[in-house]
Amino acid sequence: MKALYSLITALALVVTLQSCGGKKEEQAAVEAPAGMITLDLSKYGKPFTIFVPDSTTGKMEIVEQTWGALEIRIGKNFQLSITEDPGDIELRKNDIKADEVNKFKSFVVEEPTTIMWESEITKPEFHFYSIQKLGNSTYVFEDIKSSEAEPFSKESVQKMLDSAKGLKEVKKEAA
Repeated sequence: MKALYSLITALALVVTLQSCGGKKEEQAAVEAPAGMITLDLSKYGKPFTIFVPDSTTGKMEIVEQTWGALEIRIGKNFQLSITEDPGDIELRKNDIKADEVNKFKSFVVEEPTTIMWESEITKPEFHFYSIQKLGNSTYVFEDIKSSEAEPFSKESVQKMLDSAKGLKEVKKEAA
């Protein structure tokens, strides 16, 4: 009887330790990469978090535009727009190729729901457009283009694209 009790106790201990270990791995998966922080956008009506550069890059500004876009600006190299929209990747690709001012050069990333491209007005610049589905909602992420600022580098756009692709749903805890 003591052997059976010891076996059951040992088995329960192993199961308990394994389940705790799984929770630690899950929490570690949401840690921001170096130089980034996790930004919870649920207070802006977006039920997810994304990674954005930390305060060493510049001051963070979050603006809710009247047309429904949520814009996140951090320094000069992270300027991200998020809209709740079904998006249309083929239409966007056609618009990019037909632009006579900002001449299309090539697609750097071309996936079913994401594109990143190089174009040029007076010097090379990079942009991205990504459609991300979360639950029953679909969001379009893209860089904010400004005629007054320097164009984005490939690295800057890749960082914004990685943020868009790394969104994590914010789960509401039961009371």
